[in-house]
Amino acid sequence: MTDLVMRTDTGAVAHLTMNSPANFNALSLEMIDALSAALREIAQDDRIRAVILSGAGKAFCAGHDLRQMQAARDDDDAGRAAFESLFTRCAGMMQMIPALPQPVIAQVHGIATAAGCQLVATCDLAVAADGTRFGVNGVNIGLFCSTPMVALTRAIPPKAAFEMLTTGEFIDAARARELGLVNRTCAPETLADTTMDLAQTIAAKLPAAVRMGKRAFHDQLRLGTADAYRTAGAVMCENMLLPDTDEGITAFLEKRAPNWA
Repeated sequence: MTDLVMRTDTGAVAHLTMNSPANFNALSLEMIDALSAALREIAQDDRIRAVILSGAGKAFCAGHDLRQMQAARDDDDAGRAAFESLFTRCAGMMQMIPALPQPVIAQVHGIATAAGCQLVATCDLAVAADGTRFGVNGVNIGLFCSTPMVALTRAIPPKAAFEMLTTGEFIDAARARELGLVNRTCAPETLADTTMDLAQTIAAKLPAAVRMGKRAFHDQLRLGTADAYRTAGAVMCENMLLPDTDEGITAFLEKRAPNWA
């Protein structure tokens, strides 16, 4: 890992920390590339069964690096090319998260704004400390959060997303949980433990089943109902034929713990 993204492993759980507290872990080009590299590495690591993503310092992530974006305004052509590259690379990194074999949990504190809120919405699960604020606030400075909108509208009801996008107002952790943006909230002092407990609960499951299930979960979301059932049914058949699933079901029927390697 680079200094921008620090990795620590606890058993089968990998913890990635965005480490740029001076700018609230803004998604600069360098941060996007560092996250992409970290995700690629974890995707190939069969030892890892769950991933936690957090931010160092006072905030989870404040979105794109506006100073870097402004510095790219050399002229219209160069500026457009720079912005296209930024948003393409960011979209690529975001799409790596649902494609990752392991579930990814956002551990959120402080603020998650604009592309930082997008990052939370993109993760498979999220745990937030009480007092955390979420927003897609670009409209306040004349920049509608169009790319964060993609993930947000797939995570919460469209009308709630549109209100956030057009008013630029923050929501708190409790409201984020109500809307489905986060799964759990907790006191700030228990955030790390609460997130790790969730990660370790997932990591204790049969890895092959979770990996297959995550892939099927995201695949079926893009399909109509009939196609979704066909896709899910095929995955269920594949899962049922695993020797470890045979052992898991047998162990349940025999009222014992499964003997998984």
